[in-house]
Amino acid sequence: MLYFRSLLFFLAISLASSCFAADTARIDALVADAMARNLVAGAVVLIGSHDRVLFERAYGRVGAAPEARAMTVDTVFDVASLTKVVATTPAVLKLAEEGRISLLDPLTKWFPEFVGHGKDEIRVLNLLTHTSGLDDIPLVSGSALKSAIEGAAAQKLKGEVGSRFKYADLNFILLAELTRRATGAGLDLYSHASFYQPLGMVNTGFNPKNRERCSSTVCEDRVLTGEVQDYLARQLGGVAGHAGLFSTAHDLARFCRMMLGGGSLEGRRVLAQRTVDQMTAPYFSRGGEVVRGLGWDIASPYSSPRGEKFSRVSFGHTGYSGSSIWIDPVSDTFVVLLSARLDYKKVHDFSRLRGELSTLAAELFGLPAELREMAASMMAD
Repeated sequence: MLYFRSLLFFLAISLASSCFAADTARIDALVADAMARNLVAGAVVLIGSHDRVLFERAYGRVGAAPEARAMTVDTVFDVASLTKVVATTPAVLKLAEEGRISLLDPLTKWFPEFVGHGKDEIRVLNLLTHTSGLDDIPLVSGSALKSAIEGAAAQKLKGEVGSRFKYADLNFILLAELTRRATGAGLDLYSHASFYQPLGMVNTGFNPKNRERCSSTVCEDRVLTGEVQDYLARQLGGVAGHAGLFSTAHDLARFCRMMLGGGSLEGRRVLAQRTVDQMTAPYFSRGGEVVRGLGWDIASPYSSPRGEKFSRVSFGHTGYSGSSIWIDPVSDTFVVLLSARLDYKKVHDFSRLRGELSTLAAELFGLPAELREMAASMMAD
């Protein structure tokens, strides 16, 4: 499969090489416009395939302050909710692959605190797809995890388990604690040993030590550098299932390449092919209106980075801090956007930036329409 995808991709690059330099200027112009409109102070854009990086460029600065240093391709970012798919989801799926948990385990198996609270129908699968019926709740500083578990147990479920999609960080806070209970190690230690170390993701982890390499985020008029932006994650000590991870574009590219490689990168296998397939298979809710993978987004109100040219089986995720990744196995293309986001109120404008970047990535580096059809056909066989 990878051989045929590589052949098709080589043909596409050969066809497009003559106008490459002029076309990539469109990416420069897109990011420059976002900076001119104060959506971002700077950004790193990386586009790649399963076996290489095709485009990587840094723009602007790491923050709005005049003295903020220039953005570089190795800048470390708070990737916010990308934590859900680069840490928590693969950790849970690896545990399932190893037979240490089951996605069909009732939540009460791992959380006896839920027994007798009407949560018997919730499965691990429902947490991964945001179909648990749970909503986010405030946490109590000093006992944040305890209050998360007790609050989840006590709240009344909203809608029928499995059919109501409601994106909630609480689902992934619980999944991180499940990982700890199943392994005896925190999500940070388990993710590092299982994924980041074998994949060579040397700048990925929680609570970064080298804060001077980090881009800044803004939280309630505070500028944070190397400290997680998400308040719930800060209450949980910086290590949480929904947010808290820091990474670079290069490291995230290695993770994306692993996903396109069916769980393997440069000879190092961290997930089975069937696990990656299971993680990215469609799960439908809201009567089919919302399509999610396990952890991953496919087609939902949060799918702006899909753009207009990536295939229907493409998948990805966004992060509130200004991050996103989107991966298309049909065209063997992925795009990473990491930014120093400034104006969080212009949600539509930022969504448009993500979508337009992915559309450009597909146009410049993906397969032409006729080759996309060939690739889709081969993947279906």
